[in-house]
Amino acid sequence: MKNIAFTLIGGHAWVGGYNYQINLLKALLQYEKERVQLWLFLGTDVDQKIFDRFKELSGLKIIQSDVFNENNKTVRLITSILLGKDYKALKVFSSYQIDVVFEAANYYGWRFAIPAIAWVPDMQHRHLKHLFTFFSYWKRDIGFRFQLFGHRRIMLSSEDARADFERFYSNSKSQTYVVRFAVPSGEIKLDIRQVVEQYGLPEKFFFLPNQFWKHKNHECVLQALKIAKNHGKEIVVVSSGKQNDSRDTAYFPRIEDLVKSLGLVNNFRMLGVIPYQHVLALMLASDALINPSTFEGWSTTVEEAKSLGVKMVLSNLNVHKEQAGEHAVFFDPDLPEELAGLLSNFQWLPEKEKLILQLQARKLSNKRVADYARVFADLVEITYQGGI
Repeated sequence: MKNIAFTLIGGHAWVGGYNYQINLLKALLQYEKERVQLWLFLGTDVDQKIFDRFKELSGLKIIQSDVFNENNKTVRLITSILLGKDYKALKVFSSYQIDVVFEAANYYGWRFAIPAIAWVPDMQHRHLKHLFTFFSYWKRDIGFRFQLFGHRRIMLSSEDARADFERFYSNSKSQTYVVRFAVPSGEIKLDIRQVVEQYGLPEKFFFLPNQFWKHKNHECVLQALKIAKNHGKEIVVVSSGKQNDSRDTAYFPRIEDLVKSLGLVNNFRMLGVIPYQHVLALMLASDALINPSTFEGWSTTVEEAKSLGVKMVLSNLNVHKEQAGEHAVFFDPDLPEELAGLLSNFQWLPEKEKLILQLQARKLSNKRVADYARVFADLVEITYQGGI
């Protein structure tokens, strides 16, 4: 059995990283606990709610140390870059006989004495450079180059992301591995109809559970709704998610103004951040999930819809096609009229057929999660045997 160390992905701010980590740990604890022992190292400053969520995971060993506090990250990073080694983290990991570390939104130095897996979510900074400041772009890009220089095993979530990474960093081909993220179908503990009624939603609607970030492309959906409305189709899209983009604070206000100016207040319902159980319930209640994004690494919402047996209407990104395949229909994210046509002519499924799809999806999702855990555990073995 190999001891693998994790820290909190992305600190306290990145919700997507936090959810990714919870799902990864759950998968490993369920399917690979004989091969890997999971250790989570948290700062003493971690939010109690986050700590409690991890504490619920039986079999996960949690260690708290002020070495991993947020206010120590910058000094540790500078040490890792200048001296080649995060001495403080190494001392803590070594005291618990850690064999492999999972390096995500982190860097422990090119001389770090414990082999590492570096998780690279996507190449967003290369494709959407205009969304990054000069500093944030180069911090991310140089970080990836340092990880390659430090002989990390580079873990990516899709073949599309791997092709991207190897294209931008041509010396990386022997170091890249694909571990496809998967989520369990999830137990719905609420009455779905009651959740729908709680938000005052109609019987027929599409669901768009994306954060309000610029590249998520909500404008395409709004324009599609307006086109459909002009042709006598009153379509409702329900949106949930964080309503601010730190890279463009004016984005959500622009969306609000656009909803009003296009006369779509009743057609585009914005719920904001809602409980995760409500997200799952609305996904199941909807007729399809929409993701109009102009860029994705491996979409969590698509994976959740797939695991629940929910139909999908997705932008025609290569990664969406790789991830969803025959479970979705695709449209050009730059052509709202194409999306309007798909939504206007959508084939509604009777409840009985929806239930059959959901049961089939549940079985398939369990296999995908088991495969996800197995491939990750294989990578831990490869990383350990290869050393640093």
